[in-house]
Amino acid sequence: MKSDLEICTSMRRNLLELAYNIGNLGAHIGAGLSIIEILKVIYMDIKKDNDYFILSKGHAGIGYYTILHEVGLLTKEQLLSFGKDGSILSTHPSKNLEIGIECSTGSLGMGLSYGIGKALSAKIKNNNSKTYVLLGDGECNEGCVWEGAIYAGSQKIDNLTVIVDANNMQSDGQTKDILSYNLSDMWKACGWHIVDVDGHNCKDLQRAFRTKTNKQPLLIYANTIKGKGISFMEHNNNWHHSRLTKDQYQEAISELEASEVSING
Repeated sequence: MKSDLEICTSMRRNLLELAYNIGNLGAHIGAGLSIIEILKVIYMDIKKDNDYFILSKGHAGIGYYTILHEVGLLTKEQLLSFGKDGSILSTHPSKNLEIGIECSTGSLGMGLSYGIGKALSAKIKNNNSKTYVLLGDGECNEGCVWEGAIYAGSQKIDNLTVIVDANNMQSDGQTKDILSYNLSDMWKACGWHIVDVDGHNCKDLQRAFRTKTNKQPLLIYANTIKGKGISFMEHNNNWHHSRLTKDQYQEAISELEASEVSING
């Protein structure tokens, strides 16, 4: 059985291959790299077959597809078709239940309301499914996020978990420089149970997802690093959306290969 680190390294390797293959179109590499551990834990440790997952920050689809491949929902051939004419894998996810994509996303802020609808539907039907929604911290500048947050908190929708990918960056720069406020306090004020966690520590994430709340929706504030795993991309907002040159790709892959050597001793 592969370790958490081996799985996440494999996902990052696949992400880089997709980003390189797409060429001059470029990709949202930094955002994809920051959510790898979150996706691994949701899909391989937490999510049950009747649960729902929504990637609200749809621009990170390049990361999302790597976990769908890891769990067998996408073949390698399908994965490598990312962004090409006729591919089922657009740069932002399009609804495709056959490969496990619950809804189309990319218009930021919309995924939470969709997730609330799925969670409410489960309650009405008295089934035990849970809904997981992954937001970006920059995405939380969208007003519709707070409409949903207030509603879910007031209605005590406790089969709903939101994960905020708090990598502290967005397309225009540092998140704190765009809108400066305490996100955790905002969600708490809306009636959510808050868990603050290292978003790159799989064991900590597993514990966070299993938190019991007192009839409250759960907010996991995942502290992450944009571009995680590749030294020249980490904390570097130039990789919000960019293309990989051959030299950069080879350098990034070499870093991952070095980490694989350390994993395997």
